Amino acid sequence: MHTESYVAQLLQRADIQINGSRPWDMQVHRHEVLNDALARGNLGLGEGYMRGDWDCEQLDEFFHRILRAKLGHEIRPAKLLWQHLKARFLNLQSRRRAFQVGEYHYDLGNTLYQAMLDSRMVYTCGYWQRADNLEDAQRDKLELVCRKLQLKAGMRVLDIGCGWGSFMKYAAENYGVRCVGLTVSKEQVELGKQLCRDLPVEFRLQDYREVNEPFDAVVSIGMFEHVGQKNYRDFMQVAARCLRDDGLFLLHTIGRNRDVRGTDPWISRYIFPNGELPCLAHIDSASRNHFCAEDVDNIGADYDPTLMAWCANFEKHWPELEQHYNATFFRMWRYYLLSCAGAFRARDLQVWQWLFSKQGLTNGYRRPQL
Repeated sequence: MHTESYVAQLLQRADIQINGSRPWDMQVHRHEVLNDALARGNLGLGEGYMRGDWDCEQLDEFFHRILRAKLGHEIRPAKLLWQHLKARFLNLQSRRRAFQVGEYHYDLGNTLYQAMLDSRMVYTCGYWQRADNLEDAQRDKLELVCRKLQLKAGMRVLDIGCGWGSFMKYAAENYGVRCVGLTVSKEQVELGKQLCRDLPVEFRLQDYREVNEPFDAVVSIGMFEHVGQKNYRDFMQVAARCLRDDGLFLLHTIGRNRDVRGTDPWISRYIFPNGELPCLAHIDSASRNHFCAEDVDNIGADYDPTLMAWCANFEKHWPELEQHYNATFFRMWRYYLLSCAGAFRARDLQVWQWLFSKQGLTNGYRRPQL
């Protein structure tokens, strides 16, 4: 069967047409991209989009429909096997590699992230239960995390993967706690110190495996995606040794429904090198010898509006950003944000907030409400 006919039949199952008139239809400018997508999966599809070989007005809905129809099950490029083998036999998130994602992704430039994110610089999923804009959704997420951790004035809190310090700043200002934050990004440390000046907040450019001191609470929001299966138990051991016996540990992470090795090859090459998403079983297995799981909360559907808001901000501010980034970067970044929005909309990806205690809370745990 001719490639275009075969792809057209596949896409029909997701109600997508090649060169159709609807905003989620695929507009093909160079037909070789279809062969490339069949041969290399999302790596070929994404690189084709970056080159301008095809377009789609609503990339988010395009990916939502593809993933909801499970079309990926029909395409098994050899590249995915290589990703699987690398993840199985290599420790892609070792101490030696720990700073690669910071240099490649988080050090892209604070100007980019300041234009895209909310005023608090929160680069993780918002909480949209009662919010109707990004600013309120991120404030509500930070407030929810503080309430789940039962923070009290005077506590000392460890933030593993602190970013620009959004959680630490909010917790210090609103709950009177002292914070230590770990990051692998020099740019985050530089701006974070400015944003948190005059607050009891310390930034450290440090791998999580190096910390060993007591804290009243531990939090990690959106960093576990960079830990990798070979290091999950080490991560939990670090959290446990740093947490006082009566403390709580909150882990906020993107996750996937199935137990698979490796990650999407396009995301790995262009966005998050060495990333790997856990499934529920991975977290349970890694944590059970150290913690009692008090609560697991899935807010994954909330990442869809978060990513859409980020993309709207990115596109709005592109006239100021394009002096620092080229047109290929614009298409790459748009593809990243909107393809991820589609994945969360399709419920192919999740966001979990796990709350752990070391010995189990005597009277149990009740999830707080906003």
